[in-house]
Amino acid sequence: MIKVYQKYLVSSFLKIFLTVFSVFFSLVIILNVFEEVSYLKDSDTGLLFPFFLTILNSPSIVYETFPFIFFITTQFLFIRLLDKEELDIFKKVSLSNFKIISVLSIFSFILSIFILIIFYNLSSNLKFIYLDLKNKYSKDNKYLAVVTENGLWIKDEINNNVNIINAEKISDGILYDVTINQFTKFYENFNNLIVDEIDIKEKKWVLNNVIYSTNGSSTKKDKNIVFESNFDSDQINQLFSDLSSLNFFELSNLKTGYKKLGYSVTNINIHFHKLVSYPINLTIMTLFGCIVMLNIKRNNSKIFHLILGTLLSVIIYYINYFSGLLGENEKIPEFLSIWFPLLIISLFCVIGLIRINEK
Repeated sequence: MIKVYQKYLVSSFLKIFLTVFSVFFSLVIILNVFEEVSYLKDSDTGLLFPFFLTILNSPSIVYETFPFIFFITTQFLFIRLLDKEELDIFKKVSLSNFKIISVLSIFSFILSIFILIIFYNLSSNLKFIYLDLKNKYSKDNKYLAVVTENGLWIKDEINNNVNIINAEKISDGILYDVTINQFTKFYENFNNLIVDEIDIKEKKWVLNNVIYSTNGSSTKKDKNIVFESNFDSDQINQLFSDLSSLNFFELSNLKTGYKKLGYSVTNINIHFHKLVSYPINLTIMTLFGCIVMLNIKRNNSKIFHLILGTLLSVIIYYINYFSGLLGENEKIPEFLSIWFPLLIISLFCVIGLIRINEK
């Protein structure tokens, strides 16, 4: 049975959370709409289209700010409790700091599960629609790449021709077992090439061991051909970097496609670890906020603790960020790149809890 103090703490936390969330969401919309207007300034899209794109993209941006939202919510909750001297009332009825923190941490964990399951999947679907719509107005929409169960597919428009490229494997800037179908800009097929491997480290691809036919004519063989493209290996890597537009099932399917292609799944694994650890991350931020605010003494400035806590939360964010980068660059194991910073921060929180509970 939920006790009165638990219900009060949860409802107070939720009200402040919704307020802070609304402020963050509004700021993201305001800042992002200017970016979309600037991006589409040369396109005849109307006034509402940039705003529509902003609405589609904003949830995925707000999702990344939830650690700050949880932390700030906790800070403002404790400011309210301190101003109304409710912490003193809790102490008089033998309600320890540990019990207060436990209620807020458990509720934060439950709320973060909801955010991960509902909000993340909603934001990823909206992000996918956003990227699809925005690509239609992109300067780079003449070349696309996608990974499917049949390998890597590339559409590359260059020199008034359209090249449809399919590779079964990619490794270290080399495409293997490649088929290239060349079309005119009116999609009339005029060249078909079968290639053992292609060096794509630069935009002038080097095709090795080529078999090709022109307009259904007899087959010809060449050992090496230089082939111009809009792509190099770095650009292909960047095309697969926005995993925030994929839900859990799509990430799993993409991972299967990457493995079949021989493409590195490091980024996907790290993204999975981030998603799985997200509820713990948000709960830790609530716990951290409790520890910072419960260390306020009556003669200390609450503003000072707000600023101090915000700076510390930013430091935590960048620790997680740079640790993730080390994992993506395979400098440290994928698992450690996400979980080790959380473990260290958790240990500091435990020490803080022991100290606070003694008060």
